[in-house]
Amino acid sequence: MQLKPYPGRALALDVAQARSCFPAFLVCGILVSFLGAILPAWGYHLREDFGEVGEYFLSLNLGFLLSVAVGQRLLARKGLKFTLILANVLASGSFLFLAFYSPPMAASWRLGGVLWLGTSAGLLNACMFLAISSLYERDRATTVNLASLLFGLGCVLTALLVAGTYYVYTVPGILVLLAALPALYACYCAKTAYVSPSRIATVPFSQVLQKLNDPSAVLFSLLLFFQFGNEWSIAGWLSLFLIRRLGISPQESLLLLALYWAALLVGRMISQLLLRRMSHTLMLMSSIVSSLLGAVVLASTNNRFGALMGVLFLGAGFASVYPLVLEKMAHRFPAYHAGLYNGIFSLAVTGGLVAPWLLGYVAQAWGIGAVMIAPMIGICVVFLLVLLILLEAKLSGLAVRN
Repeated sequence: MQLKPYPGRALALDVAQARSCFPAFLVCGILVSFLGAILPAWGYHLREDFGEVGEYFLSLNLGFLLSVAVGQRLLARKGLKFTLILANVLASGSFLFLAFYSPPMAASWRLGGVLWLGTSAGLLNACMFLAISSLYERDRATTVNLASLLFGLGCVLTALLVAGTYYVYTVPGILVLLAALPALYACYCAKTAYVSPSRIATVPFSQVLQKLNDPSAVLFSLLLFFQFGNEWSIAGWLSLFLIRRLGISPQESLLLLALYWAALLVGRMISQLLLRRMSHTLMLMSSIVSSLLGAVVLASTNNRFGALMGVLFLGAGFASVYPLVLEKMAHRFPAYHAGLYNGIFSLAVTGGLVAPWLLGYVAQAWGIGAVMIAPMIGICVVFLLVLLILLEAKLSGLAVRN
């Protein structure tokens, strides 16, 4: 049986239309960072239901994986505009559902709302990589930087919004505010003209599978899987960890969470500038040392200054890994393909959500302090995977010359 063609490289999306899809990165950042910010508002800093917290991340991950099964079919049959509007409406509806079923309602209801939140994030993810292809082929660096900037801003905005309204609005009120953002973007998409599916050129799906079977693509996927796992382990549990470990207020812990996202965001922008001026090996070693130092400081601190320095060291250390990987991917796969990048990024996000889920059981068994152990192990795994990627690239170059 012949597989259905996959939207591919020769996308006929107009550049102006592609730019109109960039706010999707902002909305996606809000969706995937939501749990780390809302958990104190749901009262989990007052009780040790850490396994239940982990189940939220599992539910978000299942929703994201569910979207993979339907997202490409929707894009092929209904087009980009329909899928974008659906994703944003689903996100807004999920926030409103969670507002209605906030504590003290049973957690099982919220698991359903988080599931659909993950589904909407996955649909947005598929739309984003399809939409930016035309811009990526024209200006790779600017496209990547703008996408990373908007995604990071979405994460910072979520933490700041919850922190700023923590003592002002009720939890349902905060969730209604969050629901307004994707709803506004859905209205914007409804008024924007997008290219019809019949005008989008295609590439056989088998070519995407061949690329994903490439050893280098597997290594990139594994690296991003563990790197996102490290980043989101901290992002998902940082606020609860700081409240229970240091006894600080939920609002203060959320501000430190926003600082963590801001350190990641600013660090990635700086890393982009340093990529051509600094040895990649030196940058990698600096990021590993900074990440490990930040994790050790956070795990052992008993004061606010230690928490502040740990957050900054972690954010700065994690920041440079992603730009390094993207640059290597660009050299290894110079012909952009939305399906390949979407597949690799989807696996990365899965890793980012699996790790906080597993940490729920770790924290339930050994206490909240144990959540800092996983990032330390993950940092070492990322270091080994980067070395393997560099080795594979060198061996591939030798094979080509021979």
